[in-house]
Amino acid sequence: MTQRSAFVLRVRPECVDEYVKAHRDVWPEMLDALRGAGIRNYSIYRAGNEMFGYFEADDLTASEDYLSHQEVCTRWQDAMAHLLEQRVPDGGPAGLEEVFRLD
Repeated sequence: MTQRSAFVLRVRPECVDEYVKAHRDVWPEMLDALRGAGIRNYSIYRAGNEMFGYFEADDLTASEDYLSHQEVCTRWQDAMAHLLEQRVPDGGPAGLEEVFRLD
């Protein structure tokens, strides 16, 4: 069964362009790690300096565990850390509560 996850990150206002550029050219090995974790239908939307992310996986816990053991994920998080108002904690950003769904 598909599980869905959503999150919000705040980017430093002066770093928004750099964040957007980085996500338009994500490292191929990072994309491979996400796919290897079973993550799909992954999108990030922007409103000012707030980024709203959404993705799906069959088992979110297994996906997060897989990614936590991928060196490229650590490098990516380190590369993005200075762009964010607050560093993403290990295990990823806190998820959002779903309040509506239309299937």
